[in-house]
Amino acid sequence: MNSTARERLLAFKKSQPRAPRLARHMVEARGLSFAVFSSPEVAGVPPLLCINGGMLYSHALLWPALAPLAASRRLILYDQRGRGASEVPPAVRNSRIEYDAGDAVAIREALGIARWDVLGHSWGGGIAMLAASRDAIGVRRLVLADAVGPTSLWIQSLHADALARLAGVEREALAAIDPRMLHADDPSVHAEYSRAIYPAYFADHDFAALFRPPHEASAAGAAVAASLRREGYDWRSGVRDIAARTLVVHGAQDVIPSRLAHEIAALVPRASALIIEGAGHMPFFERPVEFFAAVRGFLDQPDAGS
Repeated sequence: MNSTARERLLAFKKSQPRAPRLARHMVEARGLSFAVFSSPEVAGVPPLLCINGGMLYSHALLWPALAPLAASRRLILYDQRGRGASEVPPAVRNSRIEYDAGDAVAIREALGIARWDVLGHSWGGGIAMLAASRDAIGVRRLVLADAVGPTSLWIQSLHADALARLAGVEREALAAIDPRMLHADDPSVHAEYSRAIYPAYFADHDFAALFRPPHEASAAGAAVAASLRREGYDWRSGVRDIAARTLVVHGAQDVIPSRLAHEIAALVPRASALIIEGAGHMPFFERPVEFFAAVRGFLDQPDAGS
C-alpha cells in the first residue's frame, strides 16, 4: 500500500539525528546588520548557505526543514534584509531582489568564507541564481529547489492554477484577494495572500493541513515582491553566467510548474534537472528520502581533478 506524505515524513524523521542547535550572530555587511544562523562546523567540506523563499519570512521557513543536511556539513542561514531579526534598510520601499542577491555575496565575504555551496528554495532560488551569477569565485555548487522561473511569465497563471487546486473555504479565501493588489507594497496584503495560497503548494491536500506559514509581514519583502509582480523580470542573461555546477530539483506537482526546472537547467552551463514525483513545492516534506538523497549526492560529488 502506498504511504501518505505524513507517514513518509514521520518515518524519515525517525531515521535522522536530532537537529543541532543553531548559533546566532549578527554580521555587518553593506551597511546593514544581518542575523546569521549556523550549525556546527564540519571539517573538510565547504559550508552550505540556505536561502529561504517566501519574500516576507525569516530563515525559519527552512529550519529545521533542512536540518538533515547538517549531519555532513555546516549549514548557514540568514534573515534577509528587513526580515526576521535583520536590520530594516533605509528607503525600505525601494527594496529589490537584486539587493538581496548582493547581500548573499557580501555575507560570505564578511564571514571570511572563501567558497561555499548555496541552496535556494522558491524565491530564495531566484536570489541564489542572481547571487551565483555575480560570485563565480565564491559559489562551488548551487542547488535550486522548486525555484521560480528565469523570467516572470510563470506568475501570470499562478493565481488561477492555485485556485484550481483548492475547494471550499480555502478557495474562497484565495479568491477574495485580487492578485493585482500585490502590485502595491502593502505588507498586510502580501502576508494574507501568502497564507491563502499556501495549501495549493502541496501535492497531498490532507498533508497540507498540517502546515501553515508563519504570521509574518515585512515592508522590505512586500516591496521586493510587489516590484517583481508589477514590473516583471528577465534574469536569463545573468543565469547563463552561473559558473557553479548546478542541480535544479523540483516537485512534479508543484503549483509553480516543474517545466521551469528544465528552463533553468537549459540556461545554466553546468546544470541538470531532477523532477520528484509525488511532491509539490516542498519536496523536503513530501518526498524527503528522494530529496535529501539527491541533494547530498550532488553536494558530495568530488570536484573535477580532486
